[in-house]
Amino acid sequence: MHIRLWSGRRLHTYLKIGTFVLVGICYFAFLFRESLNAFEHRERATTAELEAAEAYAEPSKQQLKLKRQQLHRQRALARLRASQQANRSAALAEEAQAAVSASTLNPVYEYSEELHSRTEHELKLRRDHLATVCDRYKLQEKYPPNPWEFFISPGHNNLVWCNVFKAASSTWMYYFNILAGYDLKYLQRTEVQPLELARQRFPRPELSELMELLPSALSFLFVRDPFERILSAYRNKLEGNRNSFYKALGTKIVHRYRRRSLNVAFPRCGPTFEEFVRFLIQEHAAGNRFDEHWAPVYSFCTPCSVNFTIIGKTETFQRDSEFIIRQAGLESLLLGKLPRRKLRKIGNQARSGVKSEELVERYFGELDRSTLDQLLNIYRIDFELFDYDYLKYYNMVHSWSLEQSPTAPQAKSGPRAGTEPLLTTSATSALRTAAAPAA
Repeated sequence: MHIRLWSGRRLHTYLKIGTFVLVGICYFAFLFRESLNAFEHRERATTAELEAAEAYAEPSKQQLKLKRQQLHRQRALARLRASQQANRSAALAEEAQAAVSASTLNPVYEYSEELHSRTEHELKLRRDHLATVCDRYKLQEKYPPNPWEFFISPGHNNLVWCNVFKAASSTWMYYFNILAGYDLKYLQRTEVQPLELARQRFPRPELSELMELLPSALSFLFVRDPFERILSAYRNKLEGNRNSFYKALGTKIVHRYRRRSLNVAFPRCGPTFEEFVRFLIQEHAAGNRFDEHWAPVYSFCTPCSVNFTIIGKTETFQRDSEFIIRQAGLESLLLGKLPRRKLRKIGNQARSGVKSEELVERYFGELDRSTLDQLLNIYRIDFELFDYDYLKYYNMVHSWSLEQSPTAPQAKSGPRAGTEPLLTTSATSALRTAAAPAA
């Protein structure tokens, strides 16, 4: 019994000692943790004091140099931004001025019912005039429908367009590529020819397809003064031999029509306008098909056989284009979609920026009366159909030709009602060849 009591007391003593040791360890651990916290706090305080001291301390030369460079950069950036803002403001002012002026490239302007009514009335007069001329010369029988240059967009209210090259065709080609679903950014940056892009989505129609669709279609074409049109084609394709595609043709014209001295090489500047006109006259006399850029409009759009809804003119291109777009219900798709920075490329403007109509008198001054008569024999129908004045060109040719020709007509600026076309039977037969589609 004594032994059992002694053992119980001994166990009790060991428990007390263990408890005291555990409490001591915990206490010392607590003190150690507090010491570490206090040390870290002092370190942070010291670091903050050093940073504050460095902030108020005088900067070093290297720091000053870096600050000066940073300040210069900031000032240069500010000047650059100010310059860019000024350029943008100037560009916006130019765009606003262009929007007010009669631009032929971006048909967006204030629309009104009065303007719509006037436009509708003038377009009706154009259709009536064309129908009168067609009936007078029985042109429906001579020139049947030719679908070669037509574009048809059935998904947009049956829009039908006959593409007349050098009559604002680049702009409407851009519009049709938008209707074809091409992205605007892609159209602005691609190097693929717009005509090639458009024909991928709008292939050349069959005659039966065209004639079936026309009664319910909104059909239109744009025309231009015939002589201004061929001058524009000459300057864009042949003058100076700048166009690589037409360079071979230009060289051919020079070799055929230019006189040269013996042992003297031909210049490489391309044909003159007078040489180009002689080429047209000879090609027409031989019954050869004309290039689409200078082929008469009646030969491929055949307006007497195709009852166009709208006959637009480049002289009123802005107004007529918006009328067509609104009639087709395509305002949201087409209005204002021509990029200002790409207008020259889309509009196919001359590099010099000078319009062909401003240079007509200078170029036609190279011709004589006889040459003008022969050229007019090719394009007289276009002058008649679309109500353009051809008499003014007799004031531009060589004065000696007019004096030596007692039968020269008196040039006048008034109306030319009752005049008869200078078309012979052989010329009419040759003109029919121009209506044949390209191979």
